[in-house]
Order: sequence, then structure tokens, then C-alpha cells
Amino acid sequence: MLKSQKIRKSSPELDALKMGMDWEEDDLAKAQILVSSTYGYGHPGSFHLDQLVEQGLQSLKNEGAKGASMIVSDICDGIAQGHDGMNYSLVSREMIANMVEVQAKAAPYDGMLMISACDKAIPAHLLAAARLNLPTVHVPGGSMALGKNNTTVDMTASDYAKYKRGEISKDKYLETQKLACPSCGACQFMGTASTMQVMAEALGLALPGAALIPANGPYLKEMTELASSYLTAAVKNDLKVKDIVTKESIENAITVHAAIGGSSNALLHLPAFAHELGIEIDGNLFDKINRKVPFLVNTIPSGDYPTQYFWYAGAVPEIMKRIKDHLHLDVLTITGKTLGENLNELKTFSYLKGMETKPALMPAEEKVIFPVDSPINTQGAIAILKGNLAPEGSVVKHSALPEEMKNFVGRARVFDREEEAMEAVLNGDIVSGDAVIIRYEGPKGSGMPEMYYTTEAIASDPKLNKTTALITDGRFSGATRGPAIGHVSPEAASGGSIALVKENDLIEINIEKRGLNIVGVDGEKINGEEIKQILKERSKEWEKPEPGFQNGALGIFSQLAASPMKGAYIDTEYLTELINNSNLKI
Repeated sequence: MLKSQKIRKSSPELDALKMGMDWEEDDLAKAQILVSSTYGYGHPGSFHLDQLVEQGLQSLKNEGAKGASMIVSDICDGIAQGHDGMNYSLVSREMIANMVEVQAKAAPYDGMLMISACDKAIPAHLLAAARLNLPTVHVPGGSMALGKNNTTVDMTASDYAKYKRGEISKDKYLETQKLACPSCGACQFMGTASTMQVMAEALGLALPGAALIPANGPYLKEMTELASSYLTAAVKNDLKVKDIVTKESIENAITVHAAIGGSSNALLHLPAFAHELGIEIDGNLFDKINRKVPFLVNTIPSGDYPTQYFWYAGAVPEIMKRIKDHLHLDVLTITGKTLGENLNELKTFSYLKGMETKPALMPAEEKVIFPVDSPINTQGAIAILKGNLAPEGSVVKHSALPEEMKNFVGRARVFDREEEAMEAVLNGDIVSGDAVIIRYEGPKGSGMPEMYYTTEAIASDPKLNKTTALITDGRFSGATRGPAIGHVSPEAASGGSIALVKENDLIEINIEKRGLNIVGVDGEKINGEEIKQILKERSKEWEKPEPGFQNGALGIFSQLAASPMKGAYIDTEYLTELINNSNLKI
């Protein structure tokens, strides 16, 4: 018997209350599906999702099920940039996941259709799906069209920096703004939103080819209709999230992530998702996989083309076919078949016929997705760096690094807030050979905001983009390019080594050896043992700062967040430890 039907027997008000809405009496005995979306007026990635919700509800009805729409709107990292709103970005993942959990647990649902498109919405849906362990299908919200004159939204930040430096006119900057977002959908580059759409598919929770469908075409609705039919089949067969997602499924997702040159933020979201499933992964697994999987996808920001071109070139199924020797093809997917079977039967997914209708400017497909025998890079895009500056690890997207920065020693320029670093870059106070340190921007410090504007100011400056590093315990936008190292752990607010760096310390980056170290003081190199003693002495002088946020969502998050290298989720085990080590009485 379905869960919904069991609970009906013990809840006399349930049927009456549902018939007070749009439920007919014969709906009550049907499979009941939560259609969970992040629809809202917050940004283009969610503005159109109501259309997919309506399609999902109708398709579920056609399949003999009853769908109920519930909404938890997300926020946009782009709109949150440049002010304190960015502090709320990562914590929104936790809050959305919590609310979806509440909605699903407070009513008797038999399955869940998740509809989301962007940076924190998709990870939040994945966290909730792991907790709830219902039959679940994810419907990605598609990709935004390319703007006129090949304009993309990430160009607004680089043009702003150029405008502030006097390199372009204000009119040129404003023109970029006007052209950047011609449709709804995830931004046109392989940022976090696009990456997480790909991850949902690579995990087996979205249909083959569902990620990054052009949002300005008819194929999203076709995919949503088909997803609804697969969901009702999963409910009938009791095919749940934990039946699909295993350690091997997660390894597949990391493998695909390496091949697409995905956002570094996936190193926050995949470990947090795995943790919800009781599967522990760390940076070492990412590094191991990235060392052996070739980087194949030529998309912005580290490549040339928008993500819609990636979809028309064959998207995730094409990538998987090219790297299949690195994948676990026997893992189960939401179709009820294995990954290998799906790849052999792609013609059964009707919406994929849209790939044959290519844009007029579409280049040869091999220029968008490179062959395995002649990749963009023989290794994946991500490297995990460790050393005395990052004992637990840090993350760099080395595919976007100039060669000059892969073995670099620079002079530390230390800032406790991103705004101060940004001003120093734009004012010309940062020079070639500097290593810009931005700290107290980790989860416990300030909620772990993006450092996007500062990285873009460096990357768009021809004097700095091949000679200047940025190192932070914060994180970066998926649009980030250039010499940017984030997620430094332990973070400054936890007393990590990054809190102990001083002006004119020498910082060494070594991509090949995966090293991130302090190697000198006052501009002079010294040996490792001396550095160890100096850091020990500095740690005695360090004082833990007062939390920047005492209450509300950020108050909870900044006090209980796990390490960035673990996923920066709200760590309930840490809360238990705090209670057990205090005099609190529960």
C-alpha cells in the first residue's frame, strides 16, 4: 500500500482539507506526488519554473497520479553580489533543503518531482532528496540563450572592472548589461548552476540529456512530461533515491565534473549530499579522479562557447560515452535501467531530437566537446592543494590557470574582508607578484560568500591576470577564471593557518605537487621547520573574533557549519558535541 493511503486511514481531516482545494474525491486514492520547485520572481533561473510545474502537474494527472505544488523560492548569487546579500547564499541551500523536508514530511507523499535550475536550489533539492529517500526525479530548469553580439552575463563583471579602470566607457558597460540575459534559464556558462544540473543527471536522478536544455525552446516541457511518467513508474516500483545513488554513482558525478571543467562549488555540494546519504567523500577523491580523467568541454568561463552549444553537441550523454571507460556503467538510474543501458537507448528520449536543430552559429561539435584522444587537457579541471597554509586542503580550478601561475611564489597582501581587497585591486595597490589573501570569509567567518568581483578584477587586468594569485577561505563563483584558490581549510575563523598569514610572507603555489605553503617571512625564504615554529608562535597571539552574526539563519550557520572541505553543511554532530561539553540542560 502507498504511504499516502496508509496515512489516510489515521488522519480523518486529511481528505476533507484536500477537497477544500483542487482535489476531487477520486484524486484521494491516487499516488500523491510533491511537485517541489524553486519558482519565484528572484531571478531568470527560477522565473519560468511555474510553466514546468504546470506541465508536471498535468503529466502526472495523465499518468493517474495527483501532484501537489509546493514552492521554496531560491536566491540568485548574481543578484546577491556586491553587498551583504552574498553572505546568505550558501546558507540558503540549507534552508531550502530544510523547508522541502518539512513540506514532504508534513503530508503523505509517495514521490517527489523536483524542479530547479540554479546554484543553491539544485544542491538543496539533492540534500532534501537524500534525507527523504522517496522515489524522486529532478527536472533541471535549462540554460539561458546567448545574448546579442555573443554577450553572456559573466561579461558584466569583467566590463564593470574595465569601466572602473577607465578602459571602456559607461555606455559600453551598460550595453553589456542590457544584452546579457535574453531569456530565462541558468546563466550561459559552466558555472555552479550549469554544473549542478549536470551533476543531478550524472548521479542518475535526472533523465539522460535533461541538463542544460535550452530554456527558450520546447524541449524542457517535453522532458518534464517524460520525467513525470518515469516518476510514476518509480513510485509503482518503489525505486528510491538510495537505490540509485551509491558511492559509485557519486564517483561517476565527480568523473563527469572533471571532464566538463565544472564549478569548484561542486566540492561543497557533492560532499554535503553524500553526507546525507551516509557516504563520506573528501577532496582526495576529487583530486584522484581529476588526475586521470581528461578535460573535454570547451565552455565559458575557461573556454569559448555558451552552455546551450554544449547541449546541442550532445551534452552529458555525449560526455559519458566519451569517458565511459572511467565510469561505473552498471549503476541504476531513475529510468529503472542502468547507466550503460540508458546510453545505448538514447533514441527513446524524445526531447533529445531537439539536438538536431542546431543554432546558426553553432561550431563543429568537436570544438565544443573534444575527443578523448586530443583533449583540452589530459587531466580534469580541479586540483586539491594542501600544505602549511591549507592543512585540510583547498580547491583550485587549474584548467583556468595560466601556465605562469602553476608554480608561483608571491608576496602576501592580507585582507580580512573582500571589499577591502577589491578596492586595493581597482586602485592599483595590488601589483604583479602579489598573493592576495582574503580571510574570515569561510562558513564560520561570514557564511562563505563568493569572491567573484575581486577575482574578475584580477582576471580582467592584463597586468595582473598571469602574475597575481588570490587565496581565500571563502569560495568563488562558477564563472571565476584565473589564479583563484578557495575553500582554504581550516578557515580563519576556526584558527586555521590562513588567520596567521602576515603582510610580506611568501606564499608558494605548486599545482604539480598539489602544494599551498607559506615559505618565507618579510620577503625572505626560510625552511619548513622555521615556518612551523613561526606559525606556532603566531597562533599563541591569535584571538578568535566575535561571530559576525549572532542570530537568524546566518547565526545558526556560522556557528554550526562543517569545514568547507567536508561540504560546509550544518553539522548536527558538532551541535551535539557542543551540548555535551557545556553545562546546558536539555
